Amino acid sequence: MQEKIQNIIFYSLKNLADELENDDFKNPNLKTKIYGINGNLDSLALVSLVSDLEELLSEEFNKEIILANEKMMSARNSPFKDVESLTDYIVKKLQEQE
Repeated sequence: MQEKIQNIIFYSLKNLADELENDDFKNPNLKTKIYGINGNLDSLALVSLVSDLEELLSEEFNKEIILANEKMMSARNSPFKDVESLTDYIVKKLQEQE
């Protein structure tokens, strides 16, 4: 499951790479910074990424998943700081629904 999630995140970031003219997203890895300190996305681009991920994850896992909420967005350790933390966050969200 973790590898599938990582691949979905990589796919979404690659799609954003050209649109945002961001070379860091053309070949993302687990340490690729997404949002926050030294992050590659502003809040508007993060919303776009979250929307894409929710749609792709729902299709892949046949579950409705909501990644963003007020509590998570204001969390000190944002799950959107890099690919690795986002992957872990999504795994937990999916496991909560089992």
